[in-house]
Amino acid sequence: MGVLAILAGLATGLVLGLFGSGGSIIALPALLYLLHVEPKSAIAMSLGVVAVTATVSALDNWRRGLVDGRVALVFGLFGVAGTFAGARLGLLTPVVIQLGLFALVMYAAAWRMLRPARTIAPLAGSAPKPDGNVAAIGGYQDLFSPRMGHIALHGIVVGVLTGLVGVGGGFLIVPALVLLSGIPMKTAVGTSLAIVAAKSYAGFAGYMGGVPIDWALMGGFTAITVIGSFAGAHFSARISQDALKKAFAWFLVAVATYILFKSVI
Repeated sequence: MGVLAILAGLATGLVLGLFGSGGSIIALPALLYLLHVEPKSAIAMSLGVVAVTATVSALDNWRRGLVDGRVALVFGLFGVAGTFAGARLGLLTPVVIQLGLFALVMYAAAWRMLRPARTIAPLAGSAPKPDGNVAAIGGYQDLFSPRMGHIALHGIVVGVLTGLVGVGGGFLIVPALVLLSGIPMKTAVGTSLAIVAAKSYAGFAGYMGGVPIDWALMGGFTAITVIGSFAGAHFSARISQDALKKAFAWFLVAVATYILFKSVI
């Protein structure tokens, strides 16, 4: 791999570690345009890279008590089903449509990051829960509540998008978890990483056998990305989140525009 590809791998992990989302948005263009992987293979491999990296980051957040087990279980199970279905659909979808949707997802992510920060009020009946896995695991009585029904539905929708265009969907999951579950932002990020990992594994499995996979390339890129994720987690409390989000948002706009003109228009 060249220097630019290594930097892209580090950036993929850095973004995942900082925000709990956004890894695929860097990994897929890097595989496509820096490492010259075929589009459908790049989509599959980006899911594999993010699956492993998000797993490592999620385990670190679990150790620190920042994963809500109930929400991760419900969102993850339905998200996995949606992602696998989206991946099978992706095998039949023209590449130009997949890349066009991917660019639109990037614009949507940039728009959300550039919006002024505001407090998100949780849905009625979704009182905030204390941080910590013990509290999250204890008592699964509300697994079949209307609140969990909303979470399950959102999991399916985001899952299909994940499988179809190769994004983990964390930038959609984090605000949804705050809104639907009433959990604190830091717990939402940790829970999002667990969900992104599960969905990305499902998406990768959905492409298996249908597209060629360069295992050596994917393994090397993944190793670099994992290193970047540790750096992101380390600096997350030391960097101005607002400034970083704005810079990343404009980066997304630039890359999405490049994809549209290079591969779609």
